[in-house]
Amino acid sequence: MKKISLLFILITSLWSCNSDDGNSSNEEAMYFPPIGSSTWETKTIASLGWNETQVQPLLDYLELKNTKGFIILHNGKIVMENYFNGHSATDTWYWASAGKTLTATVTGIAEQEGYLNINNKVSDYLGTGWTSAPIAKENLITNKHLLTMSSGLNDALGDDVSPANLQYVADAGTRWAYHNVYVKLQDVVAASTGQTWTNYFNTKLRDRIGMTGFWFQSGENRVYRSNTRSMARFGLLALNLGNWNGNQIIDNSYFRNSTSTSQNLNLAYGYMWWLNGKSSYRLPQTQFQFNGTLIPNAPNDMYCALGKDDQKIYVVPSKKLVIIRMGDAADGTNFALSDFDNELWQKINAVIN
Repeated sequence: MKKISLLFILITSLWSCNSDDGNSSNEEAMYFPPIGSSTWETKTIASLGWNETQVQPLLDYLELKNTKGFIILHNGKIVMENYFNGHSATDTWYWASAGKTLTATVTGIAEQEGYLNINNKVSDYLGTGWTSAPIAKENLITNKHLLTMSSGLNDALGDDVSPANLQYVADAGTRWAYHNVYVKLQDVVAASTGQTWTNYFNTKLRDRIGMTGFWFQSGENRVYRSNTRSMARFGLLALNLGNWNGNQIIDNSYFRNSTSTSQNLNLAYGYMWWLNGKSSYRLPQTQFQFNGTLIPNAPNDMYCALGKDDQKIYVVPSKKLVIIRMGDAADGTNFALSDFDNELWQKINAVIN
C-alpha cells in the first residue's frame, strides 16, 4: 500500500510539472503594458535566437521605403522599436484603412452590450433612405454586409456616403467590393447607443487598453491617428482575441469570426481584417479573383489590418508576433495591399527564422 501511494505521488508530481496550463515554467506569460504608463517591457533579439546580422538590412529597407514607425512585439514585449525620417515615439500618424478594424471591433462591443445585432438591417438603426437603392434592396443590407464589404452598393463612385452616392449594383451578399460605406457602421453604433461615435469608442476600447489618439475628419471618413505604440496595443489585443490582461474587451467568438473568412466571395477577408493563407483573394477596386495567398512570404495564419500608403498591423498567432509599420507609401500610392508587404516579409523572415 505504501509503495502504491509513493508511486501515485510521483506520477502526480510529474504530471503537475509537465502539464501545459499556460503557467508552466517553460512558457512565458503574455505581457501587457500597463494602462496610463509609458513603461513597456522589452526582450532582446539574442534571447529569441533570431538572426542579429539581418537586423540592419531590415532597418535599411524600412528607412528606404519611407517608414516612420516600426515595432515588433513577441508575446507582448517589444523586441524592435525604430523610428525613421524625422519621426519619433511621441509623434502621431494616420491609420488610414487599417483603422477599419477599430470600427469592426467597436461594432462587436456594441453588439455584446445589446445595443445592436449585426444580422439586422442597417435601416433598423438609420431609417430608410440612407441609400438611393430601392427600399426593397436597401432593406437587404445588414450590418454584417457592411462589416464584410458585401453591401452590393456601387464602389466606383468615390468616398461620398450621402444617399445619392450610395447606389444599388447588386443584391447584398452577392458581390464583394471594398467600399467606404462601412463608415455607416459608426452611425449605427452612435444611433443604437445614444452616444457619439468618438465617446463610445474612447470609453469602450481606447481607454481600456491604454491607447492614445483621436479621430479626425478627412473628407467623408473619420480617420484614426495615434503614435506607433498605440497601434501596437491594438495589435496585442488582436493577438489575444479581444482579451486584455484577463479582461475580455470584445467577445471572443465575435473576434474569431472577425479574423475568419466572412463570406464566400473573398476568402481573404473577415470583418475588415485581411486574412493570409487562403486559396484566393480579391483586392480593392477590382472584381478579379487572384489565386494563391495574400502575402506568400508571410505565415499562413497571419491576419492583418492594411491601410492606404502601407499602414500595417500584422498579427501572427503561431509566432506570438505583432508587427506594426507606419509611414508614407513605400512605393506608389495604394489602397491596402502592395508589393511592399511581400518584400517586407522577406526581410522580416531573415531576422526571425
